[in-house]
Amino acid sequence: MTSPEWSSVLQLYQHIVCRGVVQYFEQQQQQRRKRGIYTAQVVMWLMMVQALQRGGTLASAVQRLREGAAGPLLFGCRRVRRKRISARTGGYCQARLKLSKLLCRQVSQEIVEQLRQILNPSGQPPVLVLDGTSLELEHSPQLLPHYPPAQNQYGQSHWPVLRVVVLHEASTGLAQQPCWGPMYGPQAVSEQALAQKAMDAAPRQALLVADRNFGVFSVAWAAQQRGLSVVVRLTQPRAYKFAGPISQSGSQPVVWKPSLWERRKHQLPEQAEVAGRLIAAQVGRGQSKQWLYLFTTSPLPAEEVVSLYGQRWNIETDLRSLKRTVQLHHISARSPEMMEKHLLMALSAYNLVRAVMCLAARRSRIDPRQLSFTQVLTLVDCAWHKLVTAPTKQQHDREFFRLLDLAAQCVLPKRRKHRSYPRQVWRRGGVFRVRKAEN
Repeated sequence: MTSPEWSSVLQLYQHIVCRGVVQYFEQQQQQRRKRGIYTAQVVMWLMMVQALQRGGTLASAVQRLREGAAGPLLFGCRRVRRKRISARTGGYCQARLKLSKLLCRQVSQEIVEQLRQILNPSGQPPVLVLDGTSLELEHSPQLLPHYPPAQNQYGQSHWPVLRVVVLHEASTGLAQQPCWGPMYGPQAVSEQALAQKAMDAAPRQALLVADRNFGVFSVAWAAQQRGLSVVVRLTQPRAYKFAGPISQSGSQPVVWKPSLWERRKHQLPEQAEVAGRLIAAQVGRGQSKQWLYLFTTSPLPAEEVVSLYGQRWNIETDLRSLKRTVQLHHISARSPEMMEKHLLMALSAYNLVRAVMCLAARRSRIDPRQLSFTQVLTLVDCAWHKLVTAPTKQQHDREFFRLLDLAAQCVLPKRRKHRSYPRQVWRRGGVFRVRKAEN
């Protein structure tokens, strides 16, 4: 690990945010650059640190700033020189509100692109896994009109709900910028529509892997128009439309054409079609064996395509890390603008932790997916202060390499035995009874 362009996560952030990038973005937006304590660089960094803390609050972020967590990012103003930064959160709160959401989006995208270049120097097209989820929002008058809560015959629920679609790299776990919209109400958007928007930021010639929810013509057509290959799972009725009843594994060329309803709904041209292959394979063992139907526009062999689709499950654990470990399951912002900034900065913090995991795995020659995201995040959270306050570059590099060696030890356990209890039985700690599955 001797790359001169990467010596620590904070130095990467400094390279992206402080080496003229933020200043260039601010000049484009004709914004006046602040020279006080809470500049745009410091505010975005504190929002990322706050997302990495379990139960991170404004007060804890300000306290870390006073202890030197963002020392290299601060300007040499009088209060900084005299070490008289106030412990009150008013200044930080106002700076978060004044922060431009367009600036957050541009910096977040720059972080993703820089990390991809560092972790994939060969520039090979990545394999991106596509999936969607939902997030809870605060019950505030500003958010309710934009993101209505769920409603059924019994009435309306309390929390507004946000629908999000993300693209994650299968090997490194890096997350592209998400696309979101209301999940309920008259302006509700589908995951398929959000997926088409998310493809705009995907690298060209990338390979998209998705489940049956995205195994529709509109998604395959949108990917083809953007120069992307796809591996999508099909439902059994849709697969039988291509080739009739399938009784044996194999691959055959097909041409996917939209139905009349799809052509009218998505306003597709008359000649719209997608040429690819239909792959049928049996997966599983024993009674859990089932058929898997895949449509792909990739020239890879059928066995490799089935193996790639097996990596789709990684995004389920990635979404769990985003929602629980980075605390995006319930966004506490009370306005649409603050919600967007919070989401983008939390995603950037997640990507920086993923970068540490990939570098630690590369240093120890293991697969990054073998490491625990939660344990590595805890190490990164504890090591920030030592990295920032290191007096010399040699000591800084020594602390960072020590962090990588410790992160490489956070290997997930390999289960060699079956579970001692059925998965439908939930165990709880303490003296509580076991909750059994409902019939």
